[in-house]
Amino acid sequence: MMFTGALTALVTPFRGGQVDIAALRELVEVQIQAGIDGLVPCGSTGESINLSDREYRDVVRAVVEQTGGRVPVVAGAGTASTEHSLELAKIAREAKADGVMIVSPYYNKPTQEGLFAHFKTIALEASLPLVLYNIPGRTCVDISLETLERLAGIANIVAIKEATGNVLRSQEIVATFAGRFAVLAGDDALALAIMAVGGKGVISVSANVIPSQVVSVVHMFRDGDIAAALDLHQSLLRFHQAMFVETNPAPVKAALAMLGRIAPEIRLPLVMPSDASQEKIRAAIEMVVSR
Repeated sequence: MMFTGALTALVTPFRGGQVDIAALRELVEVQIQAGIDGLVPCGSTGESINLSDREYRDVVRAVVEQTGGRVPVVAGAGTASTEHSLELAKIAREAKADGVMIVSPYYNKPTQEGLFAHFKTIALEASLPLVLYNIPGRTCVDISLETLERLAGIANIVAIKEATGNVLRSQEIVATFAGRFAVLAGDDALALAIMAVGGKGVISVSANVIPSQVVSVVHMFRDGDIAAALDLHQSLLRFHQAMFVETNPAPVKAALAMLGRIAPEIRLPLVMPSDASQEKIRAAIEMVVSR
């Protein structure tokens, strides 16, 4: 399986309203030096919905170039439109990304037949390994097991990022589709639980700030050191929760700004966290950055 282990859902740093490519490259290098297994730019954490197509191209190219083949790069390319998603997937392919992640179309609220046609069209025409992204809390649509059964027959659909918040759903997918595609946790706090029922890793928000700890949890569990993985995972729970004290990616960008790694900028309609939320984020950082 191509995309497994600890992967980071990368933020897109801004400075003065523009994409900060230098800061992005530095973030990529920190991730790789921490032992991360893969990078996922331009997902919801990367504010993809607020990037122009030119900025999208620049971000994916920069991440691929800085990574230099050391770990796979899976570019988020999902939008509410099948045509636009396919355009972004082709941009990612031209930039030499290793795969694309396609979220369920939001706002349109397609039927299951529409979801199937959407994913199938992109998978076949993009000609890249594809990671499905199921997050009904943001999209208002849920990819059913029946639809996954139909999609599982498409060879280049290789994984699903499960962010339903439901471990049972992940277990059902593993039980039904084990060996056909990997299940990756989409919630940091549930990463260990989903791996315990057969998941193959996590696409992590927290890893933007604490990549080595996220990597350690996943690798210790994978290598059979369950007790150590559980102990470390439990110690990170408050931090994981703090990263979602307000809408992602505002908290994780605030955390990175507190550490001096990026400027404290986010694009409207998102705003940086309130003072009260920033205090919670700062306290959570103090608990984990020295581990």
